[in-house]
Amino acid sequence: MAQLPGIIPAIERHEAEFIAIRRAIHSHPELGFEEEATSRLVAESLGGWGYRVATGIGGTGVVGQLRCGNGARRLGIRADMDALPIQEETGLSYASRLPGKMHACGHDGHTAILLAAARHLAETRRFDGTLNLIFQPAEEGQGGAVGMMADGLFERFPCDAVFALHNGPTLPAGSFVVQPGVLAASVDTVSVTLTGKGGHGGMPHTCVDPVVAMASIIMALQTIVSRNLSPDQPAVVTVGAAHAGEVCNVIPDSARLELTVRAYSPAVQRQIEGRLRELVSLQAQSYGVTAEIDWQAVSRVLVNTPEETRIAREVAEAMVGPQGMVSLPAGAMGGDDFSWMLEKVPGCYLVLGNGVGSQGGCMIHNPGYDFNDEILSVGASYWTRLAETYLK
Repeated sequence: MAQLPGIIPAIERHEAEFIAIRRAIHSHPELGFEEEATSRLVAESLGGWGYRVATGIGGTGVVGQLRCGNGARRLGIRADMDALPIQEETGLSYASRLPGKMHACGHDGHTAILLAAARHLAETRRFDGTLNLIFQPAEEGQGGAVGMMADGLFERFPCDAVFALHNGPTLPAGSFVVQPGVLAASVDTVSVTLTGKGGHGGMPHTCVDPVVAMASIIMALQTIVSRNLSPDQPAVVTVGAAHAGEVCNVIPDSARLELTVRAYSPAVQRQIEGRLRELVSLQAQSYGVTAEIDWQAVSRVLVNTPEETRIAREVAEAMVGPQGMVSLPAGAMGGDDFSWMLEKVPGCYLVLGNGVGSQGGCMIHNPGYDFNDEILSVGASYWTRLAETYLK
């Protein structure tokens, strides 16, 4: 395994142990709010290292708290734990053993990174203040961050700042993206149900066909970004799923569309919602069907605060040098529900390069993706140094 810069030697000595933990989690993926085994592993590990452990926060969330010295500062670091409903196609020896479930986003790696840092910080205790390690369930669109906060996360474990990282495929392994301001888009999921009148496919004149209306709506939605938004406003409206009918000679009673809507500003987010509702309603009326729209906010626009980003960047640059600092690729419209936490507490969300080409370059949410174990000790060393810097 190649040696990447900035790794703390003591963390590197335990690297094989945490790679094994990461791969064990990978082999047994758990979807949002089902992370029972993962949460148990996290809680038992933290407890064994001397952390005060709280479980069941927001369902299956875990927080490990460690106090050292008399410092008043309180730092939060978050890692997500959930997998995705994807059938793995990596062929790895430690591939998912559960059909239709896969760690296709690297949350297994994020969890292992924070555990590796947790152990080292507990052993060395070179900080002064309170460290809150937040292991979050259900990041993948199911509201895990909101659930933990509703369960009193920041009231029970107050934080003056909170940080999180995500691996970044296509970015050089061990490089960092640390940028102030907007780093991730808002994410809304939208379900559109169209109801008409089904019947015989050979007698469409006796029916009100929701499939034709659905097709027209799909095409009309493509004009929101291209014709209603300014070209300098990043946004995405994607129809990811369309469901209607079972056989070719039957017109169904209903059809359903599933969409993701993403934007880099709340104003654009609201503009898209207004135009989408208008288009769907008017298109449905023109085809004689009724439309029901279910709009769910998954995450907010993720905004890194200036001072916390400055600290995060200084720690990263000290590790990898200016040459190891990269920018987020243009057009990236990922989202993360860590954004809800950043609305409550100042902080920074950063990206750790997962690698390029065959080594870590496969994009997330892909059945061929795998977290790159080469960066595990880099991430753990980073969290260690950030904690020691912030909690001086």
